[in-house]
Amino acid sequence: MAWVILTAAGLLEIVWALALKESHGFTKLWPSVIGVSFSMLSFVLLTFALREVPVGTGYAVWVGIGAAGVVTAGIVQGEAASAARLACVVAIIAGVVGLRLLEA
Repeated sequence: MAWVILTAAGLLEIVWALALKESHGFTKLWPSVIGVSFSMLSFVLLTFALREVPVGTGYAVWVGIGAAGVVTAGIVQGEAASAARLACVVAIIAGVVGLRLLEA
């Protein structure tokens, strides 16, 4: 169950990062509210997941899900999608999967 919670926390990290981008430095109310709310919820879920998942693994997976998700969302929204960028996203995902598979 901790891994499901950790995955949800990582997915929420994607939402809050994208919302904060749309907040334009906290000058737009609703993206700011969504960004701050989802970041708090993401931290809470991360905290619960870390009860069972080692902190190094849990934090790396949380950040990895968020980073890969935000980069992917950026590409979907029109950011550059070079082979090198895509390879880096694949490397992040491989690292997250590897940490999950090798967790002791």
